[in-house]
Amino acid sequence: MATNTLSNLQVNLARNQRLQDQLSSGKLVTKASDSPGGAVIAMQHRSDMAALNQYSRNADDGLGWLSMADTALTSASTQINRARELVLTGLSSGSAGSSEAREAIALEVDNLRQSLIDLANTTYLDRPVFGGTTAGHLAYDNNGAYQGDDGQVNRMISANAAVRVDTSGDQVFGSGPNTVFALLGRISDNLRNNPSGLQADLTDIDTAQKRLQAALSGVGSRYNQVSQMQQTAENRVLDLKAQLSDVEDIDLPKTITELSLQQTAYQAALAATARVIQPSLVDFLR
Repeated sequence: MATNTLSNLQVNLARNQRLQDQLSSGKLVTKASDSPGGAVIAMQHRSDMAALNQYSRNADDGLGWLSMADTALTSASTQINRARELVLTGLSSGSAGSSEAREAIALEVDNLRQSLIDLANTTYLDRPVFGGTTAGHLAYDNNGAYQGDDGQVNRMISANAAVRVDTSGDQVFGSGPNTVFALLGRISDNLRNNPSGLQADLTDIDTAQKRLQAALSGVGSRYNQVSQMQQTAENRVLDLKAQLSDVEDIDLPKTITELSLQQTAYQAALAATARVIQPSLVDFLR
């Protein structure tokens, strides 16, 4: 009887200890042996959350690239509009206008050209957003010649979706002799030497403006896609956290109640044990 009683006391103590551990840690499952099935589910949820958090970080990086490109393209579009206004001003004055006035317009065009080259060299984390995967810091040199490559910078934003986050310089600013920088150089030269050539320049600058607008639209579309996928990943992480809590976390009121009942049962067991093991061999010999 004494041996059985002591064994039952040990069982009660173990239950008491388990409930106290759960209450202090706030977790139902702290090791695989606590709940093998729950441990497997918890590990899977944690793995999924780690992947989703990585996708969210990838999206953050992609949004940084696209935001820089959007800002640069918006400014470039504004400057191309200004260049168009200057061409119209030059056409209005024509060859009859004073050479001083045309020279002033040409100087502003030159400034716009240099400003556009600076915008074309916009960087994100020291990498040109219009330079492909080039290891250099410039997409265009001071003469407007392309220094980048045809590579693409992609970011995985879900298990099955990769989005390009850089923007092709050729698609935005043109390629070869048809770049917007070469066009502005021709406009500047025509303002100084050949005002009659400005009419053709006006058509070319309209084409360049449409190309910029198309690139800006593409960047905006990709930005929205990345932003939406990031939000989806973050929402999924919240769902997984709730599911993980259901598997791992204790029900606090229930655990407190169980611990109180277990402590009461243990005290009752102690009292019963005291009565059972109180008689000794001397008591029987009497």
